[in-house]
Amino acid sequence: MGSNSSSVNNIPNAQELMQETGFSAAHILRLHERFEFLDKDKRGQLSPQDFGALPELALNPIGDRIIGAFFSPGHFQQETGNVSLSPLSRQETVDFASFVRILAHFRPTETNRTRDGAQQEPVNSKTRKLKFAFQLYDQDRDGKISRAELLQVLRAMLGIQVTEEQLQSIAERAIQEADLDKDDAISFDEFRKSLEKVDIDHKMSIRFLR
Repeated sequence: MGSNSSSVNNIPNAQELMQETGFSAAHILRLHERFEFLDKDKRGQLSPQDFGALPELALNPIGDRIIGAFFSPGHFQQETGNVSLSPLSRQETVDFASFVRILAHFRPTETNRTRDGAQQEPVNSKTRKLKFAFQLYDQDRDGKISRAELLQVLRAMLGIQVTEEQLQSIAERAIQEADLDKDDAISFDEFRKSLEKVDIDHKMSIRFLR
């Protein structure tokens, strides 16, 4: 542990990242090693192409969307009781701190606290995980998953395993079950309710974080 603590002190903002994300010193060191491995040009920045060396994402059918989340991360704001998504400017590269913050969504859910003991929703809370998953579908950032957006993800995940007619049927059934306000789209609240019984930790995990 002493060796980890000593080494992690050589990583800029490591202590702040540990406090913010809940990653241990050992995790930060492992992620820094992975970041440096991907950073072939040693610029301290990663481009979307650099992520191609991660088999955990390269083999994922929606890996390109997960990679895209590193470069155009959305954030949710509370507006009159509803959760809405506001787009941020697209980034061309990400630094180590951004890399760690995004990957924190894939940590097992737990309760974190701020330094003064006040309760704070951690990056890897179930709600934050669901928000992250939601934006992988909601590519136009309008706060709803349209039928077309749902079909895009289904095609990527199921591919040639099913026919287009079957994909349409799956999408139709999913929207009928989740779309409580009958506007032919799925809002974040509807998305969250439809996944209440799903083990989100199991669904959102990356092997090298274990």
